[in-house]
Amino acid sequence: MPGSRDVDESKRATLRRFAAFGAASPLTRFRDDADDGDRNDARDAIAGYLTTTPGAHFSKVRDDLQLGTGETQHHLRELESNGAVESRKDGDYRRFFPAGRFSEFEQVALGYLRRDTARGMLLELLRTPDATGSDLADALDVSRPTVSKYAGELETAGLLSREDGYAVEEPETVLTLLVRYADSFDADAVAFAATADDLIRFDP
Repeated sequence: MPGSRDVDESKRATLRRFAAFGAASPLTRFRDDADDGDRNDARDAIAGYLTTTPGAHFSKVRDDLQLGTGETQHHLRELESNGAVESRKDGDYRRFFPAGRFSEFEQVALGYLRRDTARGMLLELLRTPDATGSDLADALDVSRPTVSKYAGELETAGLLSREDGYAVEEPETVLTLLVRYADSFDADAVAFAATADDLIRFDP
């Protein structure tokens, strides 16, 4: 089993890797003279993490960066009050984003793209626009009622139309988010991005 020293070094390496992203952005980088190096690393790491994983909820930020609950709460509160980060309620979750980077539609889309079944449905519909509910259930290995449940949620959120079958709303935007942040989703999104990235134009 790894000792506490190994765990601590792993945490430091993770924080420093994401802190590099946070430090690179004037918007997300700020200093507080009362903070020591470790606290700055943690805050910059959260800011950097959210640039690569926008729409992550609190527990994911905390767990992926190996931070404590109170520590994560403190730094997210400071980042929000400083105007570097913004958040929105999404059902039982509160999701966090770099401030000023995403429209309301994009924030909602990223929230659903971070849910496995909803993301799978959107991916499949982008691949196969004429897929039926049964096709989606087979592709995702879920029940037809599960597809209907998520389709209703996606329609209410403005991400899906059910007027004539299923159709992704603003498909270019959803496609762009999937490709740009594929590494923060799963292997299926990465595979999708490898074949879809020539269909859209990035504006970094």
